[in-house]
Amino acid sequence: MSEPDRSELYQEAFHQAIRAHKSYRLHPERGREFLFVSGELLTIPEDVDRVSRKLAQNNIGTVRGRDFARMSRLLVPRTPDDIPEIVRLLRDPRQWPGERVPFVQPHHVLVGHGGNMHGNPGQPPKVGQPLADPDPGTAGHGKGVVVGVVDTGISASAATDHPLWLGDAFLPKAAEVDAAYAHDDVFALEGGHGTFVAGVIRQAAPGVRFDPEKALDPMGLGTEEQFVAALSSFDEKVQIVNISMGCFTQDDTASEPVRQAVEALPKDVVVVASAANQGTTRPSWPAALPTVVGVSAVAEDLAGVLTPACYANHGHWVDACAVGNRTSTYLKGRWELPGLPVDVYDRFAYWLGTSFAAPHVSGRIAATMTQYGLSAVEARNKLLGGKPEFFFGYGVLVE
Repeated sequence: MSEPDRSELYQEAFHQAIRAHKSYRLHPERGREFLFVSGELLTIPEDVDRVSRKLAQNNIGTVRGRDFARMSRLLVPRTPDDIPEIVRLLRDPRQWPGERVPFVQPHHVLVGHGGNMHGNPGQPPKVGQPLADPDPGTAGHGKGVVVGVVDTGISASAATDHPLWLGDAFLPKAAEVDAAYAHDDVFALEGGHGTFVAGVIRQAAPGVRFDPEKALDPMGLGTEEQFVAALSSFDEKVQIVNISMGCFTQDDTASEPVRQAVEALPKDVVVVASAANQGTTRPSWPAALPTVVGVSAVAEDLAGVLTPACYANHGHWVDACAVGNRTSTYLKGRWELPGLPVDVYDRFAYWLGTSFAAPHVSGRIAATMTQYGLSAVEARNKLLGGKPEFFFGYGVLVE
């Protein structure tokens, strides 16, 4: 079966997952798609009363929900799927003559940038050949550096499945384990995503440790609220945070909960995030935040020639790029999609996406820290500073 068919089947499986979810919805406006939580409107405490009154004037009833991340949540029980239209109404200056327009946004849903809901490649992983054992000569690269991995979690069996790659990399905790499987040994759509990401980081910096935090379910979906909780739950002092996920937003404005969660991290922490896989210049958050290293992807062919990856988002907000097609640590199990042969995995996979370019950059920052005795910020600046873009809008190439 051709790759376009494989991609289309994977996309349809994601759309089915959205349709089956009780709370998530896709705003389908072409070129402006985004995922949101049905019936939830986010504003700020200063604007709650104004927003509630304005909606009441338009016969839209609201109920105060549970706040998070200095955001106030209003529930819209009678018209839960009309959130984009309600936001558009409230952002219209004509509704507020002589007044400040209030802050309001949907409660967005983030997605892992291995597969993707509305863009290519959006493909499942392929069966991969085992990696060679780590090079003993690079064992010290990244030693003493802790990388926070905000993702699907890491497999409960990762340390025993990959003793040389992941055996001493993290302390497994029940709340941080990737459930991975839809049922039995059949993978969910992004099951194993976090384990794959962890392996990519360790290939670049075999000495790093991880502090995983779960912000996505095994289907590769999670809310802004879950993202905020994950980013504030590290058990160890992290120097680098890898985020191979993100969201599109209404009107392409920054997600305020995501922005606040990133800004709340200590200033000496470097955040690296994938740029997404739609092949456009449309910004993905948090990658497009000015304090985040946004990472696009390049493709490497069999001859080793690098070209901009057709699927990778790019633009002025992207800072770096790296190879996005990689083999890494994975799980044992089966991939089953209607219309595709069943693939059987034995701990390794080959996958592509900006999800896997970003962790390489995270690992290279960690390795640069130990190589030169630098802080994470200094290592980031050394790795990226003063170098030409690989290609317009793709940032500095990190090899």
